[in-house]
Amino acid sequence: MPEGNEIHRYAERHAAMFAGRRLTVDAPNGRFEPGAKLLNGRKLLSVDAYGKHLFYTFGTNLNLHIHLGLYGKFRDGAMPFPEPKGALRLRFSTPDHWLELRGPTACDVLDHEARSTLVNRIGPDPLRKDARPKTAFTYIAKSRTPIAALLMDQSVIGGIGNIYRAELLFRAGLNPLEPGKQVPQPKLQSLWKDAKTLMQAGMIDRRIVTTRPADRPHPKAKARRGEIHYVYHRAGLPCFLCQTEIHMKEFVGRKLYWCPTCQPPAF
Repeated sequence: MPEGNEIHRYAERHAAMFAGRRLTVDAPNGRFEPGAKLLNGRKLLSVDAYGKHLFYTFGTNLNLHIHLGLYGKFRDGAMPFPEPKGALRLRFSTPDHWLELRGPTACDVLDHEARSTLVNRIGPDPLRKDARPKTAFTYIAKSRTPIAALLMDQSVIGGIGNIYRAELLFRAGLNPLEPGKQVPQPKLQSLWKDAKTLMQAGMIDRRIVTTRPADRPHPKAKARRGEIHYVYHRAGLPCFLCQTEIHMKEFVGRKLYWCPTCQPPAF
């Protein structure tokens, strides 16, 4: 599933290609046909990302909402359209560019009220300038839920997925099973700042690189394959900092990675 950095990258790219233009919108596989009829021929005003959700605004009460989920994929390019492949949920175009969408978890048209209701359920997004992280800090400070689960809860913080979760906790020296209420507020503030930095970098370099050059086996070269993460997908391998074997366990339906030496329990 794409993490917040990729969703924001899509928002910027699609806005650059289509905002301010009238779009031809269709639903090749028929599943989005009513929505396509509502949007066809209308001008796209803006594209916004909130966490892992995309909103394409065609008017006050016409908002295309997309959540890619595990299987959703975009493809775009310069006109003309390529030969259609697979089940296309949505396709839109201008005389210059086209975009195709396959396999999203959500693809629907929302009015202003429904959009606002959905946005209000999403936690503060580190990549949004209007984000107010205090709400997340307050919630975490009262929660007995492990910090690893809280970071993946999109109603707490929007946009953090399994890679950023593992890497942010490692960089913060936080044990992933630490209850949220036991994480010091300065540590949460530092984690938020780190999330902003890493996710902004991830919008530019589509590889999510979280290791610091000095910590890599080849510190003077560009991060090589196997050196871009501290713990994610490195179960059984030695930690770059302490050589302890990286641990992994199934946790709330996802794989959780951490170093037991660099991320010890607080108590």
